[in-house]
Amino acid sequence: MTERVAKAVENHKSGYNCAQAVACAYCDLMGVDKAEAFKMTEAFGFGMGTMGTCGAVSAMAALTGMKLSDGNLSKPATKKQCYKMMKEMTKKFEEKNKTVICAELKGINGGNVLRSCDGCIEDAAKIIEEVLLK
Repeated sequence: MTERVAKAVENHKSGYNCAQAVACAYCDLMGVDKAEAFKMTEAFGFGMGTMGTCGAVSAMAALTGMKLSDGNLSKPATKKQCYKMMKEMTKKFEEKNKTVICAELKGINGGNVLRSCDGCIEDAAKIIEEVLLK
């Protein structure tokens, strides 16, 4: 496990939600202040607060935008690149965990627990390093 993957898991154990744990482990590489990354991803925890899309997966999307967006407010040209990157990373996460939905990962409604939060955080961080940061 790399230092940043371990840091993401450590962040979660320190009280960060899943999205914050991942985003804050890498935000400095994207030129974003840790406190800003923490605030931007707070509502993404607990599957966007509704057990929808996993917070760790949401953090992959946030980091993708931080890294790849051209920031051009009048004529953005990087949306397709961001979408393609996120599609690739989401596919890798789904291949490993069968879903990106928090409730399904946690086995809500009588299903089996597919992955712990720490496991999802670790998987997302590894995918960030393998795909986004390659």
